[in-house]
Amino acid sequence: MTGFFNPQGFLTAMRQEVTRAHKGWSLDSVVPRQRSAQGVQRGRGHRCLRRACLVHGLFLDGAGWDKKNCKLQESLPKVLFIKLPVVHIFAVNNPSGKDARSYKCPVYKKPNRTDLNYITTLSLRTVQSPDHWILRGVALLCDIK
Repeated sequence: MTGFFNPQGFLTAMRQEVTRAHKGWSLDSVVPRQRSAQGVQRGRGHRCLRRACLVHGLFLDGAGWDKKNCKLQESLPKVLFIKLPVVHIFAVNNPSGKDARSYKCPVYKKPNRTDLNYITTLSLRTVQSPDHWILRGVALLCDIK
């Protein structure tokens, strides 16, 4: 996803494939979700990748990443960007309500955060309130140059 010219089109195509595979699902109600791909990287869960993707190359701006617990944490001093581990992105129908322990993190192509560079949002686990990360301006970037 980080190397595509049109990553939004790629995510839409993934949503369309999932919608076609499940009768009764509407494209409008199918949304992307993600989780850490540690189990998939170790060779488990290869069946779940049929209509999903593994994404690498995302950088976290404004926060740190707890690799052990797969959640947001405070950033280390003088560290601007953290490389996020491989993420397993898949599509689900009718997402559950607002989760108090997840931050809907915007994903941008470039550090210049405009609507032209916006791709999507991904839910990242957190201990703090999502408002904490909103005030810090946390975002995921495909490119840090």
